[in-house]
This record gives sequence, structure tokens and C-alpha cells, in this order.
Amino acid sequence: MKKIIFSLHALNKIQILNKHQIFLDKSFIENIISMPDRIEKGYKSRLIAQGGLDDEHVLHVIYEESENELKVITIYPGRRSRYEKD
Repeated sequence: MKKIIFSLHALNKIQILNKHQIFLDKSFIENIISMPDRIEKGYKSRLIAQGGLDDEHVLHVIYEESENELKVITIYPGRRSRYEKD
């Protein structure tokens, strides 16, 4: 597995979400990257890994992949009903 680094923005988002009672840490985010429920291509060749937060919510992890590392750009939660349609 490539080394995973976090942008300052991603680290700030973790703190903001924690203040809103969405408790995350780096290892949780790393697990979503390692074993995503879904992965999609995003803007500027970035990848979006999606993993479950709880029964009603998912977490999206936007990251860039280079030869030696994965860089987490940002994270954001979303409702399963919006992102997991039939």
C-alpha cells in the first residue's frame, strides 16, 4: 500500500466534522481508501472513495494518486439515499 498523506484542508475538515458530532480519524479514512464501497473518477483525475459512516450516511474521500503516495484532498459526508440509488 502506498503512503497516505493528508492535505491541511483534509485535516481541517476532520476537525470541523468532529465539532458537528461526526467523529472521524485518519485510520477510518485510510480504511475507506483501502476498502471502498465504491470508487469513482473525479475532477482533475482525482479519485473519490465512498464508504459507510452509519446506516444513513456515507463518507466521500477525494484523493490524488501519484507514483509513491496517495494524498487526501478533502472529505465530505453525504446521505446514502442520495448516493446509493438503484
